[in-house]
Amino acid sequence: SGGTIASMLNMFKELSEDPALRKVLSNPFSLAPVGMQTGPRQPEVTLPRREKDSGQWLAPFVMAAINTKIVHRSHALLERPWGDAFEYDEAMWMGTGLAGSLRAGGLTAGLGGMLGIAAIGPLRKLLEKALPAPGEGPTPEQQVNGYFDLRFFAEDDEGKQLTAKVTGQGDPGYGSTGKMLGEAAVCLARDDTALVAGGGLWTPATAFAEPMLQRLTENAGLRFETL
Repeated sequence: SGGTIASMLNMFKELSEDPALRKVLSNPFSLAPVGMQTGPRQPEVTLPRREKDSGQWLAPFVMAAINTKIVHRSHALLERPWGDAFEYDEAMWMGTGLAGSLRAGGLTAGLGGMLGIAAIGPLRKLLEKALPAPGEGPTPEQQVNGYFDLRFFAEDDEGKQLTAKVTGQGDPGYGSTGKMLGEAAVCLARDDTALVAGGGLWTPATAFAEPMLQRLTENAGLRFETL
């Protein structure tokens, strides 16, 4: 979306000018509470690679740098129920075989080129003119007809594996996200269990938990499954 792209370009501008900010944003635990902002080295998909569990070729996901920090904040606020060695990362499935490999390589090269351009002031200004402006995004039809399909692969210290599937109807950047925000507001207004977190900056997973999952399933078109 135009808003997301504009925000990212502004972030790259700030990163190019502020080494201290670069250090904060490169730390996957930077959103965790004070005293919990360190941990094990995290996996990070920066180059195309084949995922062992699914056979899919992976490419970097542009929102992973943000989403992983939120997940680690949730983990910290829950007092690290999955252990101090917990690791988390996100990537995009690009398909299997040679076609998947080529798609993963192409997307990785494209993202790398955009990041390189965004780091150079004059080129970044040209990029801003060429890309969608803030407020420009999917059409109403695209928002309604969009969808997302996610897989989560988990493995504990003993090698036991669990796979979960999360799907949603509606464009994930607008249509579905708007429903999530609405249901979060309803949780705050109507669900007593949503208030157990008390004050402070909580994530939806830690503040709302099961009531939020139920509302998303019943009212927002999301489905949560274990496979």
